[in-house]
Amino acid sequence: MNINVGNTDRVARIAVGALLIILALTGIIGVWGWIGILPLATGIFRVCPGYSLIGVNTCTKD
Repeated sequence: MNINVGNTDRVARIAVGALLIILALTGIIGVWGWIGILPLATGIFRVCPGYSLIGVNTCTKD
């Protein structure tokens, strides 16, 4: 799989994912907070399957 998540997108995904997981762990938003695993994983691995399906690439060319 090719990298298709750029730096700004990556930072946002990691921040949102971590925030959702923390809120789930503290019991503030309940079980639905575990959905934060998805943006966290796509931010860490820099590959978003959804982007691949619709042909989006937020990476800059080197």
